[in-house]
Amino acid sequence: MISLPVYDKTGKEVGTYEVDPAEIAPKINRQLLHDAVVMYQANRRLGAHKTKTRGEVAGSTKKLYRQKGTGNARAGSRKSGTRRGGGHIHAKANRDYSYRLNRKAVKSATKMAIAGKITGKQVVVVDDLNFDEIKTRQVVDLLNALSLGGKTALIATEGVNRVVYRSARNIPGVEVLPASDLNALAVLRPDCMLVSKAAMDQLRGGKAEESAA
Repeated sequence: MISLPVYDKTGKEVGTYEVDPAEIAPKINRQLLHDAVVMYQANRRLGAHKTKTRGEVAGSTKKLYRQKGTGNARAGSRKSGTRRGGGHIHAKANRDYSYRLNRKAVKSATKMAIAGKITGKQVVVVDDLNFDEIKTRQVVDLLNALSLGGKTALIATEGVNRVVYRSARNIPGVEVLPASDLNALAVLRPDCMLVSKAAMDQLRGGKAEESAA
């Protein structure tokens, strides 16, 4: 059992939160975490690379000069891949890099990532993450009060919180996600997680699921 301090919005410790990482994930499989992260990164690849083959390059197909008697090596058209301005011999084409692990493995990877953050003392619990207005300064002040200023952070809310999202979206290195939308890559990438008590209760209840990037 790990005891995490609970802070208010001013950075003052107002209590503790008892959590056992084994409740979320009984064990951590590093290979599965690696596979999940690679999957998400592959799914983010655009795959829009394209170069032209000799058949797609604009130009004449006329033979440059006769086959024999010139003393030069035989040559075809100006679009040959061996000539400057010609097509690529092994041309790149548009490609979809995305793939999907099975659902059970993806959900397990999410829970393992969260349990790993808790074990590594990289989770900060806040009693309340609700704000009255959309204002970036509020989130900046909260991060500074918790000594998280300048660090990359994932803010996990109980549900979709548009006020928190719109207040934090311009802060470099800070991402806001509902607890139900967390995934292994989003959890492992930042330096720390900032979680509301309600969101932590939701994660312990097994409601954290992986969403494909």
